[in-house]
Amino acid sequence: MTVRMSDDEFDGLVSDAMDTIPSELTDNMSNVVILVEPHNDEEPSILGLYHGVALTMRDHEYGGFLPDTITIYRDPILAMCRTREEVVHEVAVTVIHEIAHHFGISDDWLHANGWG
Repeated sequence: MTVRMSDDEFDGLVSDAMDTIPSELTDNMSNVVILVEPHNDEEPSILGLYHGVALTMRDHEYGGFLPDTITIYRDPILAMCRTREEVVHEVAVTVIHEIAHHFGISDDWLHANGWG
């Protein structure tokens, strides 16, 4: 059963998840924005997506790029959860997962370490 939640409440959960990230990491996030969208048109079941140039891939030629984006997809997260508590957990895992990509951490490592 899909959890029902207002857009504002869901956005607040994303903000709360960001607040759990240590400042040592958030202070080092560079040229990235966090967005919330209903779903991804090309892959409607994905929960989040990082699009950009990971910090580990940036070199002296990096400059003039549009900001990287981390998009959290509301509808698939709400559809997979049965309770508000599950939504809170899944939003946090998804936010951390996508931020990890910004720092160059692979899906393989994330899945192997419980951040899948």
